Amino acid sequence: MRFYTQTHRDYCGMDLHARWMYVCVLDQHGEVLLHRNLRACPETFLKVVEPYCQELVVAVECIFIPCA
Repeated sequence: MRFYTQTHRDYCGMDLHARWMYVCVLDQHGEVLLHRNLRACPETFLKVVEPYCQELVVAVECIFIPCA
């Protein structure tokens, strides 16, 4: 397994659900730049992370559990 070892200016973590997404953006020093719960749509996500897009790495967590 190869590991990604480059650093970036900003990092984004997202917890994605069907209707909502929780987005957090940190700088390379761990300072919180953005911390919000938003409607889950691509346009909303792109609009809020646009100030950080110059050098942003995004990680998304999502899970699907079917209802019985």
